[in-house]
Amino acid sequence: MSEARVREEMDGNVLILTIDYPQRKNAIAPAVRAALEDAIERGHADKAVRAIVITGAEGTFCAGGDISSMDVGDALAGRERMRRTHRLVRLMARGAKPIVAAVEGWAAGAGMAVACACDTIVAAEDARFVAGFHKIGLMSDMGLPYFLPRRVSVGRARRILFYHEVVNAPEGERIGLVDYLAPPGKALEVALEKARFLAAEASGPIELTKKILSEGLDEALADEQTFQGLLFTTSDFQEGRAAFLEKRKPKFGG
Repeated sequence: MSEARVREEMDGNVLILTIDYPQRKNAIAPAVRAALEDAIERGHADKAVRAIVITGAEGTFCAGGDISSMDVGDALAGRERMRRTHRLVRLMARGAKPIVAAVEGWAAGAGMAVACACDTIVAAEDARFVAGFHKIGLMSDMGLPYFLPRRVSVGRARRILFYHEVVNAPEGERIGLVDYLAPPGKALEVALEKARFLAAEASGPIELTKKILSEGLDEALADEQTFQGLLFTTSDFQEGRAAFLEKRKPKFGG
C-alpha cells in the first residue's frame, strides 16, 4: 500500500501539488494535510513560485476526509484537530500566492472544501462536487460554510450542504461554484494556463486582494472549531462514522 503523500513539481514559476493517496481516493488524511501545509507554506515563501496549482492523482481530486482517522476522544481533542486543519485553510485563503484547483472526478466533503479555498476552480466537464458531511453526523468544515455561500449564494449553499446535492461541473459553472470548465482529463492543463496568467501579473495586488476577499474568515473558523469540536463528541458522529466504515446506512438518534 502506497504512503499518503503530496507530490511537488515546478512548471516554470508555477508549483504543482498533487494529492497522491489513491487507495483512499486522495482523502485528506492527517499526513496529506500536513504535507499540503508544508508545501504551500514553502511555496508562499519561495520567490521562484508565482502561483500554485492543486490537483489529485489518478483522476480524482479528493474524496473527502479520511474518516478512518477521525478517532476523536473529547471536545478539546476535536478543537485541536480543527485548529490544525484551519492552518491549511488560512495558508490557502490568506497566503501570498494565488492558488488554482484542477478538479477531475470527485471533489467530495473536505475535497470540495479544499477546492473552494482556492482562488480559482477549474473542473473537467465530468467532475462532480458534493458536501455530504451530515452523513457522518458532522457539519461541513475546512472553511466550506464560509467559502461556499460566497460562490453560490446562501440559499444554494443550504441545498448543497443540507441535502447532499451532487453538483456536476457544468451546473457548477452556471451557479458560480466552478470558474472554468475543461474537457475530461484536461483540468490540469487548463489550470496551468490560468496559473501562468496569474504568475505573470503583479504579485502585490493579488496578495492584498486575497486578504480583503477573505475578511471574516477567522471569525467563521473560530465558530467552526467550537461547533465541530462538539459534534465530534456526539453519539450521532460515532454512529455515522461506524456506518460509513461498515458500509451501511446510519441510524441517527438526534
